[in-house]
Amino acid sequence: MNSVRSWWVFAAGVFGYLIAVMQRTTIGVAGVSATERFHSNASLMSTLAVLQLVVYAGMQIPVGVLIDRVGPRVLMLTGTALMVAGQLLVAFSDVIGVAVGGRVLVGAGDAMIFICLIRLVNSWFSGRIVPQLSQWVGNIGQLGQVLSAVPFAFLLHESGWTVAFASAAGVALVSFVAILAIVHNSPVDAEGEHRSVSWAQSLHQLGVSIARPGTQLGFWSHFVTQSSGTVFAMMWGFPFMVYALGYPAGDASWMLTIIVGAALVVGPVLGILTARFPLRRSNIVLTIVAAMGVVWAVLLLWPGTPPVWLVVLLLVVVGAGGPGSLIGFDFARTTNPLHSLGSANGFVNVGGFAASFVMIYLIGVLLDWRSHLESTALYTIDGFRIAFAVQYIVVGIGVVFLLAARRRTRKRLLDDEGIEVGPLWVALVARWNRGRQ
Repeated sequence: MNSVRSWWVFAAGVFGYLIAVMQRTTIGVAGVSATERFHSNASLMSTLAVLQLVVYAGMQIPVGVLIDRVGPRVLMLTGTALMVAGQLLVAFSDVIGVAVGGRVLVGAGDAMIFICLIRLVNSWFSGRIVPQLSQWVGNIGQLGQVLSAVPFAFLLHESGWTVAFASAAGVALVSFVAILAIVHNSPVDAEGEHRSVSWAQSLHQLGVSIARPGTQLGFWSHFVTQSSGTVFAMMWGFPFMVYALGYPAGDASWMLTIIVGAALVVGPVLGILTARFPLRRSNIVLTIVAAMGVVWAVLLLWPGTPPVWLVVLLLVVVGAGGPGSLIGFDFARTTNPLHSLGSANGFVNVGGFAASFVMIYLIGVLLDWRSHLESTALYTIDGFRIAFAVQYIVVGIGVVFLLAARRRTRKRLLDDEGIEVGPLWVALVARWNRGRQ
């Protein structure tokens, strides 16, 4: 544990996740080109991203069960191979149906990477470094958005659709080789240790994990924090900035990297706060959600075209949602034993992506609805104001369930360990009074 070999495994795994994020987000940068290539409307184009996310979210629980049964290495190799095949299909497709099939394969492969990597972190490391490494996993991985927003976008505009997506498949192949050469399930290298668990036991572990209030709290924490940034980076941010705000395509691509930059800055801070104040993790989550809600409201209500500084501020706060969503996995880690952590993490990871594909699809539907109703262009600033507002409904529902899960989690903590977690304001007042004494 925490050895030099551990760091090699961590590096190879994080590289694999970085490349997976790149494959996931290429469609967002290519949204405008895809509309032209396949002669599609907003609803149909959102299907490319939505089906990918549906597959991703739908596979999280089965993948989590398989991690507990066969270990992460085989799944990471399988997932990377699927992404190579999927991107090659997209690269050479001339019809939307084939492209959708390719993105389904990308989503299936992507689904196997992140929670496998989280399991590797918990298997190869121990101590207070674990929640901080979990944040670094997310932060470094999100650099994949930079690869899709800059070099991939450059290839797409300069060399065309086929060259860009085939190159993305080639990078995924490099990731496959790195995982094959370096990654192993655990320090003892016991490849067969996971297979002793029967399918009946695996499904029982899954049910027990999902029933734990802490796992549910992790699910809803991931649901409310990750979705807004994913929607913006993966599908609708680029068309919004290019068509509604009038930014050049190159500038819009670069601006998407602000989301990654914000995550790189905020992530380590959240990792330290999570490790230092484990009883206040939900308050951190709710603070991030509140910040996103306020900035989105200002941008959507701004008369006329919002200024660049406000768009940058929005990118910063939704960027904080990425590392904020990783707190959900820390809830799972501290409320589940290691032998069932894969199942718990799989369930948690469904949250943000379930919210994302619902919002991506609804935004596309609302853009089409307003365009047909008022006979206007598909991508207008007023259309995006209406469409983006759907986030308040989806995230608002998530916050209600988060608060309910938090109440049950705190009750379980009180019953099992005798630890009572009072309201934040009570703790702050008590801390203030102690400081004045």
